[in-house]
Amino acid sequence: MAQRRVVVTGMGVVSPVGNTVEEAWDSVKNGRSGVGPITLFDTEEFPVKIAAEVKDFDPERYGLSSRDLRKTARFTRFLVAASAQAIQDAGLSKEQISSGKAGIMVGNCIGGLDAIEEGYKNYFDESRGPFRMPPLIAPEYLINEAAANVSMMFGFRGPSYTLGTACASGTDAIGAALDLIRSGRLDVCLSGGTEAIINGFGVASFALLHALSSHYNDQPQKASRPFDKDRDGFVMGEGSAVLMLEELEHAQKRGAKIYAEIAGYGASSDAYHITAPLKDGSGAAMAVKAALEDAGMKAEEIQYYNAHGTSTHANDSGETSMLKLVFGDYAKKLHISSTKSMTGHLIGAAGAIEALFCVKAINDGFVPPTINLENPDVEGGCDLDYTANKGLSVEINAAASASLGFGGHNGCLVIKKFL
Repeated sequence: MAQRRVVVTGMGVVSPVGNTVEEAWDSVKNGRSGVGPITLFDTEEFPVKIAAEVKDFDPERYGLSSRDLRKTARFTRFLVAASAQAIQDAGLSKEQISSGKAGIMVGNCIGGLDAIEEGYKNYFDESRGPFRMPPLIAPEYLINEAAANVSMMFGFRGPSYTLGTACASGTDAIGAALDLIRSGRLDVCLSGGTEAIINGFGVASFALLHALSSHYNDQPQKASRPFDKDRDGFVMGEGSAVLMLEELEHAQKRGAKIYAEIAGYGASSDAYHITAPLKDGSGAAMAVKAALEDAGMKAEEIQYYNAHGTSTHANDSGETSMLKLVFGDYAKKLHISSTKSMTGHLIGAAGAIEALFCVKAINDGFVPPTINLENPDVEGGCDLDYTANKGLSVEINAAASASLGFGGHNGCLVIKKFL
């Protein structure tokens, strides 16, 4: 029996570079950064004063009432908005969504950290006491809250899952959705990621690890510089991106437009370190090779690779080593870029927005740039073609996107032009 094919029929995004798919894609095509001074909290005592915040976001535009806003965390609002876009884009009816064969698979790393921070402040305030916390704080901070609210708002009656594998969460969620549809459990799955941890607690936590850029506070748009010799850490981002995945025949029967095909998925674990990747890239290489095998493709059939490319020394050199392991000599011909140079690092949503950009790259025949790549870190092993500073028009029949998360979680998707 032939394996069920899975295609993309809808997309939605809320991001630092735009709150629609077209806005976000236009920004990354043209190398526009979404990084700026932090406005969500007072950074006076912080060494890190910049982040890639979502801007001009109006949750009520997507059906979230003032009552809804009082009982939802920021990461939930982002997912609701991106999901509303994807559902409308896919043209799915209420009956199709509520059939029981339509589900949700969302990647998220931390949950409602804004709600947690507010709750802790009240809990430890002796003048207020532990029971002056917001009454709905528990459902606000649970990582499944975002998917649950999407289910309730739009009527998804099939399974609704939340998957947490650190910075690989969004990629793994799409991969898991692919498997759910291939297995026949679902015909349709809203899949992607969401994250919102730009607050004092979130930024301080990562700053303590010396993971965040702090040398470019006066030049925020220069701070995220993957593969560059002068990089000093990643830039915290936030937002949500989702793809509507659908079994091919189901999509064709209802006359849906098809953007691309999700051809393969692979995952692996480094089994090495809680924050650092394997230096030789061998752990991540297992995931990419597994995705290619799942897709039934050779490495040389990939034209574009959207890099995890965080702008940290450990990631960028290790990921380059991984590409050489997987692609061999062809790695020198592969078109590579890190869109995190513009979006910042969306943590649990990173793989989802990068998969979305792969779909757009295939559709437009365009490789977005890695901005701020002024002095490639050749001595540090970053010696491939990362599409520095200016995008490139080129035919793309297949793209791959990998995500490498804390704890050694690796995931990779292979996305093909639909033929």
